This record gives sequence, C-alpha cells and structure tokens, in this order.
Amino acid sequence: MNFKKPFLTLGLVALFVVLFTPGFLKIRDLRNRNQDLAQKNKRLQVENAMLKIELQRVDKDQVYQEKILREKMGVVRKNEVPVRLVPQD
Repeated sequence: MNFKKPFLTLGLVALFVVLFTPGFLKIRDLRNRNQDLAQKNKRLQVENAMLKIELQRVDKDQVYQEKILREKMGVVRKNEVPVRLVPQD
C-alpha cells in the first residue's frame, strides 16, 4: 500500500504537466509576441512622427522643397547646366 501513494502522486504530477504545460508555453509565447509588437509599435510611432515633421517641411518650407526637387528629381533652374560626376574605377 505504501507503493501506491508515490505512484499516485507521480501520476498526478505527470497529468498536471501534460494538461497545463501547453497552456503555459502558449502564454509565454503570446507574452513574447506582445512585447515584440509593443516595441514595433513604438518604433512605428517614432517613424510616423518623423514623417509628419517632414511632411510639414515639404508643405511649408520652400528651401526644403527646392532641395528635394534638385536632389531627388534632378530639377534645375532656368539657365543652369546640370553636372554629373562619374566616379573613375
């Protein structure tokens, strides 16, 4: 009769592990995913704020507008000659 008690205890522990371990692992994975998403959300909020500032500059700052037109779109003023430097290999 003394042998039944340890086996019963071991069986209950094994049952507990089998039943609840997947749930605990799922909760841990979801917490990790939640932390990752929270960090991504913070990065995107910062990026969004920076893009809003740049958009305001594009809308209101004529010097910035000209810079963008010249650098990204290759626009030149009347009577200007565009010069492109070609690197030598």
